[in-house]
Amino acid sequence: MKSPSPMYTILIAFFMISIGCVDNEPGNGEVPPNNGSYDIVEAFPALEFTRPVDLQHPGDGSDRLFVVEQRGIISVFPNNADVESASTFLDIEEQVDDAGNEEGLLGLAFHPDYEDNGYFYVNYTTHDSKTHVSRFEVSPDDPDQAVKSTEQVLLSFDQPFGNHNGGQVSFGPDGYLYIAVGDGGSGGDPEDNGQDRSTLLGTILRIDVDGRANGMNYAIPEDNPFAGNEEGYREEIYAYGLRNVWRFSFDPDTDWLWAGDVGQNSYEEIDIVEKGGNYGWNIMEGKHCFSPKSGCDQSGLELPIWEYDRSEGDVSITGGFVYRGPSLDRLEGQYIYADYASGRIWALDYSDMDNPGNTELVHTDAGGISSFGVDSDNELYICAFDGNIYRLAEE
Repeated sequence: MKSPSPMYTILIAFFMISIGCVDNEPGNGEVPPNNGSYDIVEAFPALEFTRPVDLQHPGDGSDRLFVVEQRGIISVFPNNADVESASTFLDIEEQVDDAGNEEGLLGLAFHPDYEDNGYFYVNYTTHDSKTHVSRFEVSPDDPDQAVKSTEQVLLSFDQPFGNHNGGQVSFGPDGYLYIAVGDGGSGGDPEDNGQDRSTLLGTILRIDVDGRANGMNYAIPEDNPFAGNEEGYREEIYAYGLRNVWRFSFDPDTDWLWAGDVGQNSYEEIDIVEKGGNYGWNIMEGKHCFSPKSGCDQSGLELPIWEYDRSEGDVSITGGFVYRGPSLDRLEGQYIYADYASGRIWALDYSDMDNPGNTELVHTDAGGISSFGVDSDNELYICAFDGNIYRLAEE
């Protein structure tokens, strides 16, 4: 997700971006060549979607998958390669603004107790340039149909520009809802939101959707880093100094929060996000100084565990998942991620944190890798703007 600039526009993209490549600088570890042993295959050949941006499972034992389309549609279907059709679970197309490449219905999360309460949460852009994080309920009579009229807006905030909307929503292992929020857009963070803790922009938020306090439809977890502060910082903030985390995920084995933060003109980064962390934007872009007016004071900043630069078409990171699925043993415990524009998919081996290794698994020609998702067995899927859902396969 990039800043608007005439030189870097890609018409089909989420991202307004420039050109790029994998960073082979000293300190980033060796980057082994593609071993040619992986490919992507269509997971559900009979299904096609319009700009799919998220894939989730409900955690209710039903073995269903839900695909989010940017235009405002959520579809549901059985997790079966031979499935012939999908049903519309939720249609809020009329209230979603997807006119910009980075706006629209952007994220879906099912409540940890979804099987009992039927609650799910979405993140979308409205026609009046706001982000809404809303709760909906499933029909008590039809598990494949949501009730549109049950919408309850939990959180709403202005988007000053049409890009950098973030969009991921996900429940953490602690049962709280985490929300990725971009820096507000344009280029270079002109409003300095990344380092401003009085705004929700440029952050990952963390809220308690099972509580209510201070007239809000949620509560602040007591251990949030700025809970109860007297400096005017937003208490919802879990981490800040982030430019535009488009996708993040939790590793079910370690509970670590992995985030792919989209860069400005030079570097894409991967962060392991911790409570209260300042991830540097717009002082830093990746591990490099960005803003001269900041003096590049890196005191207290958390630098990424991995970055890549741009000279071969790699321009916009699509954050993924630490692989914990049953079918690709050699990838167990590695972070699988991609670049939206180039179609490259990598595995980051972080077993040696001081010198992680990055392997290109496959260089696809799929039209825009927008997101990853996992099913109830933690098997990995890939959403692409050619309308297909893919999975990785060993050749």
